[in-house]
Amino acid sequence: MSTEGGIKAVLAALVANVGIAISKFVAFLLTGSSSMLSESVHSLADSGNQVLLLVGNRHSKRTTTEKHQFGYGRVRYIYGFIVAIVLFVIGGIFSLYEGIHKVQNPEEVSNSTIALAVLTVAVILESFSLRTALREVNAIRGKRTLWQFVRAARQPELPVIVLEDIGALLGLIFAFIGVGISAITKNSQWDGMGAIAVGLLLVVIAVILTIEMTSMLVGESALSEDIDAIEKALQSASIVQKVIHLRTLYVGPDELLVACKIAVSSEQSGAILSSGIDEAEKLIRASVPHARYIFIEPDIYKPS
Repeated sequence: MSTEGGIKAVLAALVANVGIAISKFVAFLLTGSSSMLSESVHSLADSGNQVLLLVGNRHSKRTTTEKHQFGYGRVRYIYGFIVAIVLFVIGGIFSLYEGIHKVQNPEEVSNSTIALAVLTVAVILESFSLRTALREVNAIRGKRTLWQFVRAARQPELPVIVLEDIGALLGLIFAFIGVGISAITKNSQWDGMGAIAVGLLLVVIAVILTIEMTSMLVGESALSEDIDAIEKALQSASIVQKVIHLRTLYVGPDELLVACKIAVSSEQSGAILSSGIDEAEKLIRASVPHARYIFIEPDIYKPS
């Protein structure tokens, strides 16, 4: 996955959300709409989340130290996890609270035309942001569906941005429906229900992101196609008679650790064995370029 593509999607989303957040908040001040306030907080939370992703990416580029010998790549997962928490607490819980309050204590929504106009513009801007993210995703996801890509991704930025943008578009639609029905029926409880729908949507997305980021923090193996490529590379090495076992772990979004035990002939000299292991490492790196750390343990081949 391209880190540059992920950062490009983050920047596009950040620019869009800052403008959208400002316009939504102005519309809330003019209309008093709970849906508009929920969407304002939603866009503000999204903007903060995108800043967090950029900060995490920057911090992950620090050089290795004696204490952190595999680098700081997993910092990006930590910031992705923080994003999920922010989305849940600031976006989801606040929107639910505001919506329930509005349903229980209805207040008239004034100037609903302004709110609907702002939401329409926000849908257009958010669509451009989502289009940028999907373009980057489509360039690398291969035959995977969008959901499979989110589950398989080992870099946090693009999955987070795609889910946020999809959530933002759906949230805008919910808010538009809430404000629209409220204006038609003169019943502001519909506006509150729109805010509740936005809150539930954000909670669901936050839970999905939390599960994915937790899995990344715990440590995920290479994708199946990369494991197959590594095994094939090992088996093509001249000294390898059999791959006894293979273990992989992402120590960072762009850095894969490969540990394997291979069977070799008992007749191999130390020099040939050393040269053969070097060959195997080169073959692995040629097949899977992000395999940065490779540890190969030779063992005597026993056909039985």
